[in-house]
Amino acid sequence: MTNQTIARPALFSRPLPILIFIVIAVILDQIVKIAVDRYLPLQEAVPVIPMLALYRTYNLGVAFSMLSGMDGWFIVGMRLAIVAFVLYLWRRTAKDRWLAHLGYALIIAGAIGNLVDRFTYGHVIDYILFHTETWSFAVFNLADSFITVGAGCVILDEMLPKPKNTDH
Repeated sequence: MTNQTIARPALFSRPLPILIFIVIAVILDQIVKIAVDRYLPLQEAVPVIPMLALYRTYNLGVAFSMLSGMDGWFIVGMRLAIVAFVLYLWRRTAKDRWLAHLGYALIIAGAIGNLVDRFTYGHVIDYILFHTETWSFAVFNLADSFITVGAGCVILDEMLPKPKNTDH
């Protein structure tokens, strides 16, 4: 008698669900950025709760203002290369690894959301600020959060044990 565990494909291992997710995430990111750009004062903290404020600023670099001194087209090219690489990883990853596929979807959505800003405004709109009286983290946005959480999902997927198909 053969007992075989059959892995189900992850939702985001299929093209249509991941495309729909990415489009919705990018639209959500853009709606929030439009509201931030229209209604938040520029470079003025608006407290939300202790240690969290809304703070509109413009980022000429990549996530968390890294590479802000680089040419804009270099940054666009780098983001496009990252999206292409993540798509390559997505296609090569086993279809049952749902956490990795979720991570890839989030990374792609975040990169595209920030690319839209770069093409639309020439910069990225950032607005989330974690801080204390003596310390503050880089100002970031929802797209940056997508990228960070997505990378965390991919790393966690790599660290978790993989189920094995077994024959008895």
